[in-house]
Amino acid sequence: MRISLVNPLEVEEKIIESHKEKLEEMGHEFISYAENAKDDDELIERLKDTDIAIVTNKPLSAKVIDASKNLELIDVAFTGVDHIDLEAVKKNGIKLLNASGYSDDSVAELVIGLTIAVMRKFKENDANIFDGKNNNLMGETIQGKKFGIIGTGNIGTKLIGILLAFGCEVIAYSRTEKEDIKNLGVTYVDLDTLLKESDVISLHIPNNSETKHFLGKEELDKMKENAILINCARGPVVDNDYLAELLNADKLRAGIDVFDMEPPLPSDYPLRNAKNVVLTNHIGFYTKEAMANRAEIVFNNIYEYLDGNIINEIKL
Repeated sequence: MRISLVNPLEVEEKIIESHKEKLEEMGHEFISYAENAKDDDELIERLKDTDIAIVTNKPLSAKVIDASKNLELIDVAFTGVDHIDLEAVKKNGIKLLNASGYSDDSVAELVIGLTIAVMRKFKENDANIFDGKNNNLMGETIQGKKFGIIGTGNIGTKLIGILLAFGCEVIAYSRTEKEDIKNLGVTYVDLDTLLKESDVISLHIPNNSETKHFLGKEELDKMKENAILINCARGPVVDNDYLAELLNADKLRAGIDVFDMEPPLPSDYPLRNAKNVVLTNHIGFYTKEAMANRAEIVFNNIYEYLDGNIINEIKL
């Protein structure tokens, strides 16, 4: 089989080389690219004779998928797959795998980082260093706050452990309640209760047709005044235009890592110009440790597939 690493995995070259040698010893051809493709036409050329493609979080359109006639497996070095045209994948009978879990620790830690940045007014205090007034702004601690988790999958669960160590009271909302979460002392509540009672809310749900604007105007209006919304999940699960209105009206605060599009953000994007918010440019997954984890997962996906097993499959 021809196996193509279409996007760089951002790990040491010796890791890629070791897998290349192993796959070639198994009788397969392995090709890797050090840079992302410039456009769909270049992607089509890269995938022309490819049987198995390893891709990251860069868009993969129906045009590219339809043109890749040999393609039987897409191994996504990412957790979410909403950047891939899933209808085209399904139509062409291509199997789809992901690297679920590779960045759980990294995302959970960024939630904590953003929460502290908002509570301790990092952005405002940074600006005040240079204004000549030594105008320190008083912050808050995470300890003792009621933290609401929406979605208790792998990342939500990791975050809960950290929050309990900080001394938070944790409540959660999820379609599926887990006994091991309850055993930690976490209380599952309905969404309205979580929105109304939480000092900080963190989202950990996927982006799909059911979750678009999961927190819309009605839901955001139920949040406590001056509460903090942290979104390291997916941008479209929040009505970000309305969130910006609430931020500018000093009704809410926020720490946001994900948006309605990938950065760079247009100059008129509401969150870019809002008050009371700390923004990061979709870096939740992006740590040295997470990159090593995902490389291990995606290559293991391939070895299992070549051995007749399918793990981490996304059902379409």
